Amino acid sequence: MRLRAIVLAAGKGTRMKSAIPKVLHEICGRPMLWYTVAALREAGIDDVIVVTNDELEARIGEFRVRSIVQREQLGTGHAVKVALDALPRFDDGRIVIAYGDMPLVPAAIFRETADALDSDGAASMALVTVKMPLPSNFGRIVRKGADVERIVEARDASAGELAIDEMNAGIYAFTEGELRDAVANLKNDNAQKEYYLTDAVEHFVRQGKRVRPVPAADHLHVLGINDRTELAKARREMNARICERHMLDGVTIVDPQTTYLEPELRIGRDTVIYPGTTVSLLTEIGEGCVIGPHTRISDAKIGNGVTVRESVIVQSEIGDGSVVGPFAHIRGHAKLDGDNRVGNFVEIKNSHYERGVKSAHLSYLGDAEIGEETNIGCGTITCNFDGSQKHKTVIGKNVSIGSDTAIVAPRTIGDGALTGAGSVVTKDVPPGGRVAGNPARPLAPKAKPSDR
Repeated sequence: MRLRAIVLAAGKGTRMKSAIPKVLHEICGRPMLWYTVAALREAGIDDVIVVTNDELEARIGEFRVRSIVQREQLGTGHAVKVALDALPRFDDGRIVIAYGDMPLVPAAIFRETADALDSDGAASMALVTVKMPLPSNFGRIVRKGADVERIVEARDASAGELAIDEMNAGIYAFTEGELRDAVANLKNDNAQKEYYLTDAVEHFVRQGKRVRPVPAADHLHVLGINDRTELAKARREMNARICERHMLDGVTIVDPQTTYLEPELRIGRDTVIYPGTTVSLLTEIGEGCVIGPHTRISDAKIGNGVTVRESVIVQSEIGDGSVVGPFAHIRGHAKLDGDNRVGNFVEIKNSHYERGVKSAHLSYLGDAEIGEETNIGCGTITCNFDGSQKHKTVIGKNVSIGSDTAIVAPRTIGDGALTGAGSVVTKDVPPGGRVAGNPARPLAPKAKPSDR
């Protein structure tokens, strides 16, 4: 049996008051359409077709789906017809209809809706229903026994029908041949002159065919986004879900309400995340780490047993056992091998710290290679930019860089060397060399007692 999905995403979303297509507005770092497509694929539906408008079509490639442009906005039934007309026909297949502005729908709902067509006697159509707080503008579900008899729009409902709290969520599944027949018979004899997919219910009931309801457990699961207040509500719900998933996997999140996480993160067991922390993009955090408070980590890889306090780490790697912060900034593909110390107001950009390197205070290390167990004194700067291009600084193992040292790149400082406080290093320093001053010059070797 062939299973496909059509995602309706061509609506203009005028209530968003935005130049951005509605389904591209982000929830926890991903466009809301991303969540719909991801949930469909998790439900086992790999063949996904998105009905788009001209503005969305320019971005649709990033979702790795097929797309069909709906040039005229003539209703949901018309959008489905546009998609079906462009697809090869499989009358015995199944088609799930979803919306691109419903990012909170779990994969299980899509799977259950498709499966409902074949359970307890074949049905021509299945649709998701949900108990909603009253009053509501959602269409009411009127049942006949266990099946759906009709959907009554709120504006057309009687007082008794308005009291019904089971409502149409807007997610459907059909046998494909019968969907094609129903769509071909839709009429636009309404005030809006549009073709509504919900009219398919009446089409099937009139023919004596079954329309099976699939109840959703929570009305938040089928929340549609129409404006920015609903966008914020969906964002809170999605963030809570992501936090819950990591907590169930063994991560301590001290205050989920003030912790922001995105999908596709990897966070190891026994890591603790303190309030005010943001972790985004494809970040990986190891086991037994302490992250936060008030820390931002984006597109980074953090090893095991790492502590990061009140700091920013972007596109960088931090090795096992390192301590970062408070108020450090590590960015631009920096790499710390492990057991490193990066302290107050230290910025590291596109630099490599070998194991055991320490820079504890007020320094800028850009485009640098620094060897094992080297200590970088307070106020050190690698002067990597000459006004037109960047240059590299190479510092060896077991080097002691004195406070307020400025290293004018490109420079190499050999293993075991030392720079005095306030030095401006304009020439390479050999292994074991000792320099000081502005510009830095070699220091005279210490006199031996026998030389006196």
